[in-house]
Amino acid sequence: MASNKSLLILPGDGIGPEAMTEVRRVVDWMQDNRAVSFEVDEDLVGGASIDAHGIPITDEVVDKAQNVDAVLLGAVGGPKWDNLDFSIKPERGLLRLRKDLELYANLRPAICFDALVDASSLKPELVSGLDIMIVRELTGGVYFGEPRGIEDLGNGVRKGVNTQVYTTPEIHRVARVAFELAQKRDGRVCSSEKANVMESGVLWREEVTKIHETEFPDVELSHMYADNAAMQLVRAPKQFDVIVTDNLFGDILSDCAAMLTGSLGMLPSASLGDVDEHGRRKALYEPVHGSAPDIAGENIANPIATILSYAMALRYSFDMPGEADLVEKAVQNVLAGGMRTADIMAEGMAKVSTTVMGDAILRELDKLNG
Repeated sequence: MASNKSLLILPGDGIGPEAMTEVRRVVDWMQDNRAVSFEVDEDLVGGASIDAHGIPITDEVVDKAQNVDAVLLGAVGGPKWDNLDFSIKPERGLLRLRKDLELYANLRPAICFDALVDASSLKPELVSGLDIMIVRELTGGVYFGEPRGIEDLGNGVRKGVNTQVYTTPEIHRVARVAFELAQKRDGRVCSSEKANVMESGVLWREEVTKIHETEFPDVELSHMYADNAAMQLVRAPKQFDVIVTDNLFGDILSDCAAMLTGSLGMLPSASLGDVDEHGRRKALYEPVHGSAPDIAGENIANPIATILSYAMALRYSFDMPGEADLVEKAVQNVLAGGMRTADIMAEGMAKVSTTVMGDAILRELDKLNG
């Protein structure tokens, strides 16, 4: 039995708990079939934490997150908490985790499963075999820059200000993550910014180039303005391997790339921090989709994105690429067999519930494990 690996599960709100129930079944399967033990703890975040404690995340939960190998989060938010003050809305729990754990690199894969090629809005030949990784800087840029705010200038005129700002260390550390990923993939990084009109973009391009030349000369580096990158993603997406970009452009480009695959609800993500003195990298894994409160509790949500987020944890936090491959292959095989939850339903396929999709993935894991 391998040494215990610690995992904090935060199901959150809406469909988060339903999807996470299926993940727990996969975690249990791993412990029973792959000789690895997980120490699993579960706690509250988002609206669930507000209902219980009056705040979207407690200091105790943040402390737990600081001391585990990985955090797996479901989803947060919903109309029940829409009228709360901005400072205590459910989403603030997720933002605090990102900030306190210093999770600066957001990994968003855009993979088009063969069985879902026809679900994409692009022609099949453009997306068949698509496998892109977008690395988005997560803790800097215009979302966090100061000064910011809305100012009343008088006479009915107001001014809104947000500041786009980056420093050399912020750019270097996220660039290193992108180059390291590329070394394990097809060996290509495209860095995206707006160096033609923004000084922060000029700095970004210069510093990414510096890291490339001094530390990763074996990786191919190209540069592309963010508006062109958006166009190229829908024109010829398979030209990309790894894209590294800032917080704002990464937010936009990753959602654009996600829809190339046919369903935003199918995709996982990882948010990574630095490696500490013990070799542990703080990490948070979560599906790209939201809490979908309109279908919560109906057992119709798609658990695949959350299950694939767990697969990313196996790969990047637990150094278990074989197990990650196994989970991803099980998902691919189930989809190839024609099973679909409501969000990805297509003519001629079998529409199944959240639980039945989980059952099918577990059966496929049994087959693959031999």
